[in-house]
Amino acid sequence: MTHDFTLSQDPRGRLELTLADGSRYDGVVPVRAFPLTAPDECVALVSSGGHEVVNIARLSELAEPARGIIVETLAAREFVPKIEAIVSCSAFATPSTWTVRTDRGQTEFVLKAEEDIRRLGEGRLMITDSHGLQLEIVDQARLDAHSRRILLRFM
Repeated sequence: MTHDFTLSQDPRGRLELTLADGSRYDGVVPVRAFPLTAPDECVALVSSGGHEVVNIARLSELAEPARGIIVETLAAREFVPKIEAIVSCSAFATPSTWTVRTDRGQTEFVLKAEEDIRRLGEGRLMITDSHGLQLEIVDQARLDAHSRRILLRFM
């Protein structure tokens, strides 16, 4: 599928969209329909007024530089630290305080309930802390044995 638009960034980093008919939209925002389960599919460019202007079925089918701009913008907005190891856990019941090592350094968070650990498929997990912040485990099978043992107590 081809898309007839150009996408660029102004000096302040805001996205500028120009359609094939010449209409122009400043300050568009990329929005994923399914950010956790299908991050590459159904991405919309939404105007500052909240209206969908362009729908992109698959980001991988979009030509550069538009694809790179969208991926970079989404990455900055959807930052989620990745848990590399679970260092400790205050209790094997909830609420409990977890100390984890992430790709951004060590941190602590409170897990309110077991339901705050969501399975995303293929070993991916999303953990939501008591403040609503999210942390991701990319592949639970690749965690060390100590981390897996703690994790299994809550799943």
